[in-house]
Amino acid sequence: MYQQHFGLSQPPFKLTPDTEFFCDLPSHREALNVLLIALKSGEGFIKITGPVGAGKTLLCRKLLNELPAPFVTAYLPNPHLTPAGLQQAIADELGISFPTGCEPSRILPLINDFLLNAANQGKKIILIIDEAQAMPLETLETLRLLTNLETEKQKLLQIVLFGQDELDPLLQQKSIRQLRQRITFSYALKPLNRDQVREYVLHRLRIAGNTHTDLLSKLSILALHRYSQGIPRLLNILAHKAMLAAYGKGLSRVGWFQVWLAAQDTDATRTPWAMRNFKSLFIWLTLLSCSLYLYFYLELPL
Repeated sequence: MYQQHFGLSQPPFKLTPDTEFFCDLPSHREALNVLLIALKSGEGFIKITGPVGAGKTLLCRKLLNELPAPFVTAYLPNPHLTPAGLQQAIADELGISFPTGCEPSRILPLINDFLLNAANQGKKIILIIDEAQAMPLETLETLRLLTNLETEKQKLLQIVLFGQDELDPLLQQKSIRQLRQRITFSYALKPLNRDQVREYVLHRLRIAGNTHTDLLSKLSILALHRYSQGIPRLLNILAHKAMLAAYGKGLSRVGWFQVWLAAQDTDATRTPWAMRNFKSLFIWLTLLSCSLYLYFYLELPL
């Protein structure tokens, strides 16, 4: 829509987790390093948490792309499953055949055999679960039991949990304390600071084909940080809408006012009092201007 106007080859702030736009910021790079080190050392459970929109799914996709050949991955994006459903989903992801209506008690041995054969071939099986905070407690317990599958030298299945901050209190439940004790590596993604917001925005613009560093004003970057609170998903939404607003007015760059308009058009960042205060200020300034006009030009008493 506005790509041609700003000289871009593709939309810079789309919401789909495209690894081409992965920004190597300290927090995300540290999280990725934790994952790679833990998986290569054979750890059983690894946990990555962060607020909604912090970039967990993109980090997950980046991990899938960077794992070397010996690793075989199974990815579950929607883990709100029963214990039986979890076993079936894992078997499906690993390409394990089982009869329709197969009892869960028969699926687990099939998974175990697959993992043993993979280990004998020098392969490492990784189960990656996104949105792990949505898992029922009984399903989490089933997940723990799967990590009991091991040889004398290694775990047959390594598990990575990606979840929102609500995952941590969920894991504090007494009924799954054994699972919590098995989490050997964890990392919490944090919101971006002001400098990181600037780096993030400029990085995405460069990937999208921008060659001008002044496409967004300094004040617009500050406004993006202010309204997004450093959350990448909100940054993408606001920056996209701000560029639309600038394009609609025929502007060559995005200013703070376009970001403000974008924030007021977004439920997660709207300030309910903003429009009311803006209108009140406008009315007050109008009345003041009229009063000054009457006083200085018509010489009428106030």
